Amino acid sequence: MKFSKISLLFLVAGTFLFGQNQKFTIAEAVNGLRSNLAVKNISGFSWSNDHKSFYQTVKNGYLVTEVQSMKQDTLVSLSQLNKGLSAEKQLKSFPRITFINKDKGYFSQDSKYYRIEKSGKDWKVKDWATLDENAENTELFTDESGFVYTVKNNLFVNRNGKVTQITNDADENIVNGKSVHQQEFGITKGIFISPDNSKIAFYRMDQTMVSDYPIIDWSVVPAVNKNIKYPMAGTKSHHVTLGIYDLKTNKTTFVKTEGDPEQYLTVITWNPDSKSVFIGVLNRDQNDLKMNQYEVSSGDFIKTIFEEKHEKYVEPQHQLTFFPNSSTDFIWQSERTGFNHLFHYNVNSGLVSQITKGNWVVTDLLGFNEKKKEIFYTSTQETPLERHLYKVNWNTFKTERLDTGAGMHTGILSADGNYLYDSYSNASSPRMVNLINTNNLKSKNILTAENPLKNYQRPEIKNVSLNADDGTPLYGKLILPTDFDATKKYPVIVYLYNGPHLQLITNSFPASGNLWYEYMAQRGYIVFTMDGRGSSNRGQKFEQAVFRNLGEIEMSDQLKGVEYLKSLPYVNADKMGIHGWSFGGFMTTSMMLKHPEVFQVGVAGGPVIDWNMYEIMYTERYMDSPQNNPEGYKQANLLDKVQNLKGHLLMIHGAQDNVVVWQHSIKFLKAAVDHGVQMDYFVYPGHAHNVLGKDRVHLMQKVTDYFDEYLKK
Repeated sequence: MKFSKISLLFLVAGTFLFGQNQKFTIAEAVNGLRSNLAVKNISGFSWSNDHKSFYQTVKNGYLVTEVQSMKQDTLVSLSQLNKGLSAEKQLKSFPRITFINKDKGYFSQDSKYYRIEKSGKDWKVKDWATLDENAENTELFTDESGFVYTVKNNLFVNRNGKVTQITNDADENIVNGKSVHQQEFGITKGIFISPDNSKIAFYRMDQTMVSDYPIIDWSVVPAVNKNIKYPMAGTKSHHVTLGIYDLKTNKTTFVKTEGDPEQYLTVITWNPDSKSVFIGVLNRDQNDLKMNQYEVSSGDFIKTIFEEKHEKYVEPQHQLTFFPNSSTDFIWQSERTGFNHLFHYNVNSGLVSQITKGNWVVTDLLGFNEKKKEIFYTSTQETPLERHLYKVNWNTFKTERLDTGAGMHTGILSADGNYLYDSYSNASSPRMVNLINTNNLKSKNILTAENPLKNYQRPEIKNVSLNADDGTPLYGKLILPTDFDATKKYPVIVYLYNGPHLQLITNSFPASGNLWYEYMAQRGYIVFTMDGRGSSNRGQKFEQAVFRNLGEIEMSDQLKGVEYLKSLPYVNADKMGIHGWSFGGFMTTSMMLKHPEVFQVGVAGGPVIDWNMYEIMYTERYMDSPQNNPEGYKQANLLDKVQNLKGHLLMIHGAQDNVVVWQHSIKFLKAAVDHGVQMDYFVYPGHAHNVLGKDRVHLMQKVTDYFDEYLKK
């Protein structure tokens, strides 16, 4: 077929116009940024051990790039690995390799570990170790001599091919080598290998005194119950100790952390000399933290390095970070001044200095440049809506910002501190990746990602700043319908979380914060979202404002958002919906019952209904115990307020939820029946606290349909 130049021009122009008016499918709105609309990235980035190059994954291989010249080469490919393997061992997909250096590395497939080593232009693949098929929580010795891991509730070591069982607890409710305290207090693991690889510290958690809680597997007939241990607020908590196994003597010594057996053992840190270990011992009330040092050989208490107390709570989140080549000086991250900052401590003399200061939060400690006595970190120094990269001299406290672009920056520092990988996005830039020379601040751009949403119909987004009752600034976003006409009135959906440890509003890509918001904007909705007091990265006062009264201050702040929305001439105040999950589900339900005149429709996912039924560590931090704060728990309890419901409420829960257990919404249903209150309910079998994968598309279609049914009539 032939086209004239004019016909071709119209065809191209028409395609361009049509392209910019594409609308998201529900699948794209939910999972698109992780699939067909994913922003281009540098995958698997890591620095080489000589700090002069970096590695990245590509399809079926790894690339190595020399920083100075930016010369790129294949480090290893799938075909090179398979060349050295027999037919039955051929790899079907490229494994994730951990490189020891550019010529050596290792990877795992199932429970088998393999070493790889470069030989000329080829790579040799050698069997290394085979772990038990049920091995979990695997930790590697830094000298690559073997592994420490758990099988069910016990701890094992495989070193130089010899397997030793470290613990022998027959009772499955005594758990060794796994994370404890419901993974609060920054706890992510339960195995801690000493720097000299001679000893293994591990958590031992005795849960025998904690009540069993049923989690039912409905996928089999008959259904099968699996009990978990779930310590609810005000009830008995588990008892945790720290064992230290000596690989030379094959003996375990338990650290003598005397005191209340229900206290929390946090921020486990080895001294670099491997002779002592540090434990943040936090009382069950979570208002008194002692940083204690213990002798490894005997388990004896040596001394308390410092103590932190607060009338509300102290929340340790980070291990001690020792200065390079020092076993006496370390950095401690603390909110004691009202904002998370870096403090220099000496094991012998105590506090040396406060390194960072200001009404802003250090969000990440990146590393050191030992020669220049510099510490690298990420913070909210410019604005709570962004993260930027800095270095500070630990003697002079001279601070310098390292990046230049607005937005949310994350950094990976080379081990010598001379180069910094800087990846960031903002409202208009999907992703920029630069390599920064930290000495002269010269920057090389190695990726500028194209906008994968450029052909889609995008809404106008307004940044909103409101004031709480006490004058505290609150940041939000207003997403307008894509066909916005200021003379019309539109239904509104408020999406919220407004709980601890989460921030929704940042200067990042996409500007809306969520493609589902944009999908709803394409369907004629205004979407509003805002971080109220109680949410993270705004400092201690902002977060602790909700103490002992979860839901109240947060609702007050969200109602400021409602006030703002009602002031807009194009908002239909009679067609307002609210949606949130987990803490956001608690907030959604609270709003529907405590302010029933505001929202006509609510969708609450995985909601906390009664804080008496949520786990101890989180709940008692923010609410105190039920015994000490009965009024706070009563006020937050939604079971006796169901009769207030006026609008339409859809409640959704995962049938295997082990975080906000199913009983929360089941009891709410019973209360609704008892009071003759009609509501809607949906369960996702096979899902725990979050509905993920393809089923999340089903979830968000259900949420969308529910709003359409009651806000578009």
